[in-house]
Amino acid sequence: MKMIELYPPGERIATGSKTFTAASIIRFAEKFDPQPFHTDAEAAKDYVFGALCASGWHTCAEWMRCFVDFRKDEFDRLRAAGETPPKLGPSPGFEALQWLKPVYAGDTISYSLTSVESRPLVSRPGLILNMGTGEGFNQNGEPVLRFRSKILEFE
Repeated sequence: MKMIELYPPGERIATGSKTFTAASIIRFAEKFDPQPFHTDAEAAKDYVFGALCASGWHTCAEWMRCFVDFRKDEFDRLRAAGETPPKLGPSPGFEALQWLKPVYAGDTISYSLTSVESRPLVSRPGLILNMGTGEGFNQNGEPVLRFRSKILEFE
């Protein structure tokens, strides 16, 4: 079964959600993006965001965590139903990453992937390039993250 058969173009697939706590925001930022508006709630009040907010890279990392978990569960479901899941490989990259709105402590972000297209790679026979839109929406339905995703698939 091919990825495009499972998820037709235009169909948004909910991949999971994550609630960002002050502790998780600070823990991630101290390790990977140690800027005051990500590491210090008091100092963050004096920055453009007005409060402690998650690093954009943190919101991306949680998107990936949700996608990997979703993919594992979905592939287990397919195998249990006697189907052969697509053989997905690494991502050759992404494009047009946008952090659209800050993610604050207490926000719950729901992540999704919408298939856009799928095509064989002429330069690499046996590989398919799947393209989609990765997104995250906060609990108010406001978009906070968007990017164009690329996922390789082996035929």
